[in-house]
Amino acid sequence: MKWMMIVLLMCLMALSGCAVGDAGRDEGAQAGHAAYRQIDQQTAARMMSEDDGHVVVDVRRQDEYEAGHIPGAILLPNETIGAERPEALPDTDQVILIYCRSGNRSKQAAQKLADMGYVNVYEFGGINTWTGEIVSGGAG
Repeated sequence: MKWMMIVLLMCLMALSGCAVGDAGRDEGAQAGHAAYRQIDQQTAARMMSEDDGHVVVDVRRQDEYEAGHIPGAILLPNETIGAERPEALPDTDQVILIYCRSGNRSKQAAQKLADMGYVNVYEFGGINTWTGEIVSGGAG
């Protein structure tokens, strides 16, 4: 009986050791996942007012962009962002402020860019709730 208890305890210790090892790997994988930061529009406007080399990116379609966009924003439609780094964004350390119409496409685009190695990606929702200046036409 004593022998059986020892074997049972050793099995339990071995199993609990495996569980801890698996949890550590999962935590490491989550910690290594690229991320972007979500900010409110007031913070985005404040960041835009500073001349710090940032870029504002509109990820809507061209017709939406031409109908009205934030001054100085470049057009980079979400559906054109693939596995390759966009030519319009050569610097992975540059501050990138991303928006769309309502916030859905901008979140998708922000995650894609973060996954590509861009480290200063800020998503601030949609132009539908933007209270700042909006211009129309093809040039920002």
